[in-house]
Amino acid sequence: MKSIIQEDESVCYICDMYLGLETPAAEMHHIFGGPNRKLSEKYGLKVKLCYYHHRGSGGVHFQPYLMDELHDVGKLAFIQKFPELDFREMFGKEYTHAD
Repeated sequence: MKSIIQEDESVCYICDMYLGLETPAAEMHHIFGGPNRKLSEKYGLKVKLCYYHHRGSGGVHFQPYLMDELHDVGKLAFIQKFPELDFREMFGKEYTHAD
C-alpha cells in the first residue's frame, strides 16, 4: 500500500517535515520493522528518507528519538485511517516511548 503518512515520496520525510528542506528521498523506511514490517507495508506505515536520515549516523536506525517520533506519527496515522482496528492487538505493543 502507498504511504498513508507522506504525500510527496520524492523528498525525505524528515528533511521536509522537520527541517524544511526538499532533500531527494532514496530509501523506503517501514516505520514498524522486524516482525511488523509486513504490517507496515500492508497499512502504508512507511516514509521515504534520504540516505542520511535512514542509514546514516543521524538516521532513524541510529537515533532513538527519531524512531520514537516516527512510531508516534505512524501509530496516530493508523488509528485515524483504521479506527475499527486495535493498534496494540495488531502490532503487539503500544509503541510508546516507555515500551
